[in-house]
Amino acid sequence: MLPSLHTSKRLWSVILAGGEGERVRPLIQRWLGRHRPKQYCTFVGTRSMFQHTLDRAAALTPAPRMVTVISRSHRREAFSQLDGRQAGTVLLQPKNRDTAAGIFLPLTYVKACDPKARVAIFPSDHFVHPEDWFLETVAAAARAAERLHDRVVLLGVRADSAEPEYGWIRPARFLALEGAHPVRAVSAFLEKPTRAEAEEHMARGALWNTLVLTAKVSTLWEMGRRCFPDLVSRFDRLESVIGTSEEGRVLEQTYHDMPALNFSRDLLEHLPECVAVMELRDVLWSDWGKPERIAETIQRIGRKPAFPLECLGSSTKKASLAV
Repeated sequence: MLPSLHTSKRLWSVILAGGEGERVRPLIQRWLGRHRPKQYCTFVGTRSMFQHTLDRAAALTPAPRMVTVISRSHRREAFSQLDGRQAGTVLLQPKNRDTAAGIFLPLTYVKACDPKARVAIFPSDHFVHPEDWFLETVAAAARAAERLHDRVVLLGVRADSAEPEYGWIRPARFLALEGAHPVRAVSAFLEKPTRAEAEEHMARGALWNTLVLTAKVSTLWEMGRRCFPDLVSRFDRLESVIGTSEEGRVLEQTYHDMPALNFSRDLLEHLPECVAVMELRDVLWSDWGKPERIAETIQRIGRKPAFPLECLGSSTKKASLAV
């Protein structure tokens, strides 16, 4: 059981669980004989990644201030895993239109309830250990976002490889100290660079972008309006009918012909001056976006995987066991 860190009554948790996990599909298919989105899989231990994320969010905010986003097609899988856990408001996303829509849909519902709210956003396909120190850092980032007013505060991780499939954050000048956590400005973002660009960023001390962030809803809304006004206008319309008989119909209209926009590439890269970064220290973090990362992490913590190693495939298995 994680310790409760409930602090500000204005802080909400948003859990992002709408992805498909296509790159991990072959591993899961060999393991389970069918596809299951990775966030609903228990790769190690007794909880799925989705359940881990719900438990972390519940330690930070009470259920009435939690918003969980799942894909409509995953409804049965997701609800079967709630198992008495807090999930707050559960939103069924009509279709996956990348991370900008995945984030702005729950922000719409938070904003409708409390226009002055702040949010902590948690992707549900990340491994973190230890969880209590991770949450303490998220709570510190939330306090920093309150002090810094109109900046998003992102968690970044010190890179140990030139990973081209991660987003990268280049820290700049010192802004504040929140407890033991320095907060720095951001000079640049780079989403999924080439290998050469990743090596250059790593040499300059850039951090991996976890996409775990805290911010005022109003700050994120204004940033969205500057970068993709059409998308935000769609969600403005949805907000105006939440709680009415029109809500379902307008939600469908909101997603009709919606462009696929990426939160990091289409927003953060364009507005680095609106972002600060706090380094996530003394925590093992990994975005489990491909089988190699899953195998490497489980080996690193010395745990037995819940799946047979043969499911990794020969090349992935050899690569992970060599780490």
